[in-house]
Amino acid sequence: MTQDELKATLKEKRERLFVQQQMIKEKKLPVLVLVEGWGASGKGTLISYLIRDLDPRFYQVVSMKEPTEEERRYPFLWRHIQHIPEQGKFVFMDCGWMADTVRDKLLKKIDDKEYEERIRDINVFERQLTDNGYMVLKLFIDSPGKEQKKRIEKLLDSKNTRWRVSEDDFYQVEHHKKCKKAFDKYIEDTDTKNAPWHIIKNNTELKEVELEVCTLLTDAIDKKIIEKHMDSTVLAKKFPMYPTPLLSEVSLDGKSMTKEEYEVELKKAQKKLKELHNKIYRYRIPVIIAYEGWDAAGKGGNIKRMTSAMDARGFEVHPIASPEPHELHRHYLWRFWNRLPKDGHVAIFDRTWYGRVMVERLEGFCSEDDWKRAYNEMNEFEYGLNEWGAIIVKFWVQIDKDTQLERFTLRQNTPEKQWKITDEDWRNRDKWDEYEVAVNDMIQKTSTEYAPWHIIESNDKYYARIKAINTVIDAIEGRLAKIK
Repeated sequence: MTQDELKATLKEKRERLFVQQQMIKEKKLPVLVLVEGWGASGKGTLISYLIRDLDPRFYQVVSMKEPTEEERRYPFLWRHIQHIPEQGKFVFMDCGWMADTVRDKLLKKIDDKEYEERIRDINVFERQLTDNGYMVLKLFIDSPGKEQKKRIEKLLDSKNTRWRVSEDDFYQVEHHKKCKKAFDKYIEDTDTKNAPWHIIKNNTELKEVELEVCTLLTDAIDKKIIEKHMDSTVLAKKFPMYPTPLLSEVSLDGKSMTKEEYEVELKKAQKKLKELHNKIYRYRIPVIIAYEGWDAAGKGGNIKRMTSAMDARGFEVHPIASPEPHELHRHYLWRFWNRLPKDGHVAIFDRTWYGRVMVERLEGFCSEDDWKRAYNEMNEFEYGLNEWGAIIVKFWVQIDKDTQLERFTLRQNTPEKQWKITDEDWRNRDKWDEYEVAVNDMIQKTSTEYAPWHIIESNDKYYARIKAINTVIDAIEGRLAKIK
């Protein structure tokens, strides 16, 4: 192209991208553009050119630096997942999980096994995004070693740009061949059908690079907007399962204790849990406790007795209600990623991500393909947490219909308890049989060896509270035994 042709074509692409911004807003399409590459290869400048004509209210630019010590206390992807776009918006990410992984591998902060685990988690994460309607465009800005060195020297010449050169940039110049091999390996490992890599050679005029990227982006958006959503054909990975009975096979008879027995057992169990809470902090073990169950099954009272044994600085309880608008407009697991504990701490969820295959399934809040795919996605989510080092304890709190009716009636007739009963509770009760089918499906398909379901018989709340605390104690002691 001549310079005039280049400018005219680029102007046309920018105008097209501006129009598409309105289209993705209308179509509620979230667009993630991941820009990786060599240090000083022009990633930031390229992003600045791409966003120049866009409405700043509907995009975000994220520049990911090396993780802090605090961020390293969470799962590897945690800090990146914070920034995935809402429906109808762009996120342009200047470096992300590729830069982190390659840097840690080169500096030997992770070994080969940890690298493979990260690759697995990254491929799962990117596939889950695209399965759930995200557009993911991955760009790697490549530049020759001499060109990179020249650009770094230019940045160092001015005190106003010197700050932009990092230790990582110097390392890349000094170990160019080694870094290239690591980049090539990562790209090969993560170049997937749903999220392929595009290698951009940045050894030509910047306007030509911008045109190439702008063309890739506008073409990808056009394709994504017009394509008909197809049912996912992802084959569910087979995880080792833990045998768990159907709800109808769980006997509630004889699962009770006197108040005197309860008080003795509670004191003993809470003392033990308190000791273990100190130990998990010492060994930096994260604990995730997930509660599901029938309305009025006693989850709240159960959680209260659990947390009474813990140091208030080391746990957080997350009551999960309907998603807020900013949560609803992202991947359904996003709000749970945001609530994960850092290592050594406990997160307790009162309702969980399993709402996807219960209330969302039965009330039509997601498609059939969405909730059927979710079993595998949640097994993958928990598998990654387990590999990170988390103890995962999942409870289904079980009562019978007669007991639920008694508790509903008591709540409705007791002024100080009326806030606990809603019209929705009564509507859910009318669908008891449908919910039981959904719960059985959930338990049978997601009770894995690394995150099994524990059914807590709760017609007698005393019995249920003691069983739940002791189950958590057993899980923690089992993990500590492996460390010793």
